[in-house]
Parts: sequence; C-alpha cells; structure tokens
Amino acid sequence: MRVLFTGGSGKAGKHVVPYLVAQGHKVLNFDRVPLGLPGVADLLGDICDAGQVYSAMRTHAADEMDEGPAKLFDAVVHFAAVPRYGMVPDTETYRVNTVGTYNVIEAALKMGVRKVIVASSETTYGVCFSDGVVDPKVLPLEEDYDIDPMDSYGMSKKVNEVTARSFQRRFGADVYALRIGNVIEPHEYATVFPAAAADPGLRRRITFSYIDARDLGQIVDLCLKTDGLGFQVFNAVNDENSVPQPNSELLAKYFPNVPLSRPVGERESLLSNRKIKDMLGFKEQHPWRKEVS
Repeated sequence: MRVLFTGGSGKAGKHVVPYLVAQGHKVLNFDRVPLGLPGVADLLGDICDAGQVYSAMRTHAADEMDEGPAKLFDAVVHFAAVPRYGMVPDTETYRVNTVGTYNVIEAALKMGVRKVIVASSETTYGVCFSDGVVDPKVLPLEEDYDIDPMDSYGMSKKVNEVTARSFQRRFGADVYALRIGNVIEPHEYATVFPAAAADPGLRRRITFSYIDARDLGQIVDLCLKTDGLGFQVFNAVNDENSVPQPNSELLAKYFPNVPLSRPVGERESLLSNRKIKDMLGFKEQHPWRKEVS
C-alpha cells in the first residue's frame, strides 16, 4: 500500500515506518523534521495547517515522479502530535493534537482515502496524567471503558477518538484508533526494566503496561491489512505487564480497592490487548523477558 505517515520521525514512528517498509509498503513521512530513512521520502509540513495537509494527500513518494501525477494514498497513518503532557503549555497540547487530527482525518476522507489509522493513547483511561494517586474504575482496562482523562493530553486524545468516529460515520471508511501504551525502544530495555523490577510503583500510572516499538509496527501493519471494521478502538500493548511481580501482588499493593471485571492471568497486562489478538491476529515478537537479561 502507499501510505502517508504523519509523525514518522518521532519516537514510535521511527520504528513503525521501517517495519511497514519491510512489509512492502511505500511510505511518505509527513513531519516537521526529516526521518532520513533510505527509500522513504520526507515531506516537511505542519498538520495544523489544513492547506498543507490537503496538499500532502496527493504527493509523490520516493522515486514516483516517472509514473506521472501524484496519486491519492491508499491509507493514512496519523502519529504526529505533541507526544505527552507537560512538554508545552496545556493550550498548545490541546490545540495541536485536536486541530491537527481533525485536519488529517478530514483531508483524508474528503479526498477519498478509505483507511485511516489514528494514534490515540492509554492516557485516555484517566490514570496516567491525573492529579494525585488515582484508581481506575475497574481492571483490566479494555476498550469499552468509560474513558475520563483530566489532563490536556488525554483530553485531546479522547476528542480525537470522537472526531474519528464521527468522520467514519459520515464517510463509511475504516478508521481505527490505537490506544498506544508506553512505547519502549530497543535500547530502553536495559535501563527502564531493571528499575521497574526494583520498584514497580514507577509503572503504576501506566498500569504496568508497555508496547515494544517494533511490535507497534506489526499492529499498524495488521490494521492496514484488515478491512471492513468501520470505526474501532484498539489497545496497543504487549501481552504482559512490564514488571516481574505477579498480578496478585500488584493488585493487592497498588490497586487494592479496584474491582476486576474478569479474572486476569498472573502475568497478563492490566491494559488488555485481547481485542487486537482476537480481531487483528496480533502476536507479539518482542516480549520484555526476551529483551532483558
């Protein structure tokens, strides 16, 4: 597929884009800074400028000019955003993430793209960036949860899911939102996971979950290859918690007052990925136990 990927130069995108290329997709990276990956053209632009976004929807990818006028992309993967709470003032986080996402989805669907994948976030569940020590209403966290963030970043991602659902209803295309967990790059295992093993409380705000950046590439690829699901929300995380302590211990110590909606395995991620396994066929390739000595 020919894919327009926004934010391919970011922490997650710089791993997802090479994965998609390895699967045979032709990718154009639309970002404020270049990725510089051989075989992937970089188009520098601003998702908050609707004109630039519309223009990007028909742009030559790498080595395509001999084929004639630029064609519409087969799919759009939208990762570009202010990536977390606290990087810029709240108003700017909310503006960039909501306006940028609106522009990307509108331009894609109004111009005829039939597959859009949007990066949402685990922060929509209202635990990660909430003030104080906050309990979820129920565990494990699954996609039918009544998401209720209080911070500007989580709020923006919740609004983006509503925007995606509304546009899908209007145009009937496939629009999938990924509630992406804490992204771990290969080099981070050596520092993040030993510290978390020694003090699991460091990972409480993300309910101990994680997503390997390369496994996130697999999830995006599966979304590209799976048609006809309409609007869907998927938790994008690996199978297990990111700490060695079993759930019986973690729940008793960190979430003693939180009810369970169903039994959970001792290692099962409390941010559940059952849906992507059942509906998309996701099979993790990089469990942390294989990456950490």
